[in-house]
Amino acid sequence: MFDAEERMIICNRNYIDLFRLDAKVVKPGIRFFDILQHSVDVGVASQSAEELYAVRKPYIDGAAPSTYEETLADGRIIVISHRPLASGGWVSIYEDVTVQRRAEEELKEQHRRFDAALANMSQGLLMYDADGKMIVRNQRFLELYKVAAADFPYGTTHRDALERLLELGIYTKLDVDSEVAKTQTCLQAGKMHSTYRYLSDGRTFLVVRQPMGGGWVVTFDDVTEQRRAEERMTHLAHHDTLTNLPNRSMFREKLDQALGEAKAKPLAILSLDLDRFKAVNDTFGHPAGDWLLKCVAKRLLHAVRSSKDMVARFGGDEFAIIQFGIKSAADAEKLAKRIVEIVGKPYRDKGREMHVGVSLGIALYPGDGHDADTLLTNADMALYRGKSEGRNVYRFFEPGMDALMRERRALELDLEAALSKREFELDFQPILNIGSGEIVGAEALMRWRSPSRGLVSPENFIPAAEETGLIVQLGDWALRKACSVAAHWPPEMRMAVNVSAAQIKSGGFARSVISALAFSGLPANRLELEITETVMMDESDAVLKTLSQLRGLGVRIALDDFGTGYSSLGYLRRFPVDKIKIDRSFIRDLDRRDTAAIVRTVIGLGAELGITVTAEGVETEAQLDMLRKAGCGEAQGYLIGVPAKAADMSRLLRSQALLRQSG
Repeated sequence: MFDAEERMIICNRNYIDLFRLDAKVVKPGIRFFDILQHSVDVGVASQSAEELYAVRKPYIDGAAPSTYEETLADGRIIVISHRPLASGGWVSIYEDVTVQRRAEEELKEQHRRFDAALANMSQGLLMYDADGKMIVRNQRFLELYKVAAADFPYGTTHRDALERLLELGIYTKLDVDSEVAKTQTCLQAGKMHSTYRYLSDGRTFLVVRQPMGGGWVVTFDDVTEQRRAEERMTHLAHHDTLTNLPNRSMFREKLDQALGEAKAKPLAILSLDLDRFKAVNDTFGHPAGDWLLKCVAKRLLHAVRSSKDMVARFGGDEFAIIQFGIKSAADAEKLAKRIVEIVGKPYRDKGREMHVGVSLGIALYPGDGHDADTLLTNADMALYRGKSEGRNVYRFFEPGMDALMRERRALELDLEAALSKREFELDFQPILNIGSGEIVGAEALMRWRSPSRGLVSPENFIPAAEETGLIVQLGDWALRKACSVAAHWPPEMRMAVNVSAAQIKSGGFARSVISALAFSGLPANRLELEITETVMMDESDAVLKTLSQLRGLGVRIALDDFGTGYSSLGYLRRFPVDKIKIDRSFIRDLDRRDTAAIVRTVIGLGAELGITVTAEGVETEAQLDMLRKAGCGEAQGYLIGVPAKAADMSRLLRSQALLRQSG
């Protein structure tokens, strides 16, 4: 309290403490200016005494009460109120509001952040209070639903909002009473509730309600693309990407479901495999093969009762059918006959005509099995029997059919064990340079001498090795063995090794070749890799890169069985080979005019392209003479030499070298 002469009459202890003043200095009678100077001296004031006095003087002199804020040097905020006294002078009240102001600023910042969050949310948001009335609504909600703020004013209830969305045609089907009841039940239980909303424009929203302090918050998220992606992924997981038919997984799921019903009805499982499909792939290429598979899928769908039966593709040229509700085996037989007829009709595309057949194996439920595994296995066994007896046929499962399957499985098991037991050998068939009359190399031929089976024909074990994938290991072994043998031959002799498509596609083939060469010490230019047209037909970057890498090292690439596969010669332009080997089937029929013309054409093609041409299967002097006259470079066959052991082949080559030296 100050008098009219600006001298302090009295102050309380809080005043002294608030400004951290010295009570011995600030005593009744001290002038107001001196108090300000003292506050400057003790370091509380943020300005000089003169500046502080100039600020406060107008308030003190004013006749009306006044209030203002002042920030001290230490950052505290003081609210100062002046009240004039009737006798002159005034009363000042000082209040430290630092904590309060900071709380207010923090609240403002929180509000700012909340507003920014609401404005920048990807989801729409509504907030309802304990009375069920809308108290918050962000702009994103209006944008998502393409509505105006006037359509959803504050105070709108949950029921009002749902009914309004129906009125606007945004929702087409919605039970408002049921939705309101569900929400109340979840809120009362304190649980989050989510549901998908399907809008009339085709979009899908995920709506999530979360209890909050008596009321609740609702978020709206446009998940249209996400749901479509999920549906696509689900579809892909259960369907074949090429034909769009159900895949093995979905087929099995459907079959298990049918067999699991309390009163499962009779049904038939048909296992299908296309005949001569590989020939189509080899002749016309994989794109044509894919087109054919799609055509077959359409024909199979046409053959069955689409509303009841299921057609699936298991992979490659394998299909399967569930025929539901059959009365007898005759129903399955009727369908099988229809499929054989429909699938067997010609396929025409871009002026080309393709022919395939179909073989079927049939297993009946419940007669041939009570579970999916048994039925599928028995249908496969019936199919295997049909294919072994001929093509374009159907066979019903019969007890005892598993003998063939057991025999094949036994062969595969013996084959797997044979490599580790060192039951494989290599024979070597000489290759003749027709012009010089000298042997220039040999082809390595794999042999399996089984203790229990005897000498197993490559025609029997090579397909089994390819199907089981063992061909990659066998091929690597043959490559290493052949290189080691050739390393001891005269330096100009080449070694030819057959390579399967599976080896080249295995990913590590180039490393295997380099390793075999390094281990044996055989120069790369003395190794010749024989590949089939099927490999050349595969224009994948990986295959071409592998072959180019090996050819760059000096390894020669030979095209085996030329003329029996792909009819186009386009791959010879895309990837130049070093040698073409004319298949023995052409040499056998050299006495036929048309075959001779083809052979001469191939030899001429090789000459034009600078590619060595080797004739396989030469067995007579007449054949060799004709090939010599046609300009063929090399010959191979029983006339030249039968496949021999490594030691015999080495003696032959050494004797030839000695004769050359003596001559």
